Amino acid sequence: MFRVAGKQPELWDAVTGNIRDLPEWREESGRTIVPLQFAPRQSWFVLFRERSEKSEVRRQKNFPELKPAMELPGPWEVQFDPKWGGPERITFETLADWITRLEDGIRYYSGIATYRKVFSFQSAVVSHRTYLDLGTVKNVARVRLNGRDLGVVWTAPWQVEITSALKPGANELEIEVANLWPNRLIGDATLSQDKRRTVTNVRTYDTMTSGTYGCKMCEERKKTGKPAELLPSGLLGPLRLMVAE
Repeated sequence: MFRVAGKQPELWDAVTGNIRDLPEWREESGRTIVPLQFAPRQSWFVLFRERSEKSEVRRQKNFPELKPAMELPGPWEVQFDPKWGGPERITFETLADWITRLEDGIRYYSGIATYRKVFSFQSAVVSHRTYLDLGTVKNVARVRLNGRDLGVVWTAPWQVEITSALKPGANELEIEVANLWPNRLIGDATLSQDKRRTVTNVRTYDTMTSGTYGCKMCEERKKTGKPAELLPSGLLGPLRLMVAE
């Protein structure tokens, strides 16, 4: 409920930069009531700029319901940067957290990896607004469909609209995913100095059993020589196409 009347509510999304009118609202006792919907930790700006007549009953909703249209299972072709220890090209039969992989070059990888897949969209006409739901991403993703850059997602609801780039038949999907840096430092801490890929004076992730610990929270771990716990990384999914009703 907002302490304003006689004006059209607008929704401003600070994450994407999108601005749109909110068609569903009503006035009561000099105030405007606007139904809103939030993903976890999501926020909006609601502005009232343009004059409007008192609202009538509206059939259109502020947030259309999204219904699953199809899933995008594996396999996925994934490309890592060999300079940072990852394989130049590998196939993931299913999406998986990098830290669950057996390859050290993937488990300890920090940086950008590119997922590629070709999928078939059966509809002859893209008649509804369609979104790609990435499921879960650790930690940032850039989406390209058929060569068109559709932007970066870094927070819930982990969705990007693909209506303008989606086409009937074969579609080429490319998703760049960047994780956080600790996994590379944790991996390097298990190696000798000459084999490490990073140079840092941060000793948080060291496995040393003596010396200056610096981090009281991980002092006991360091005394055992055990490596620090790796952080979830990569495109975890599941990936789905969602259609707005």
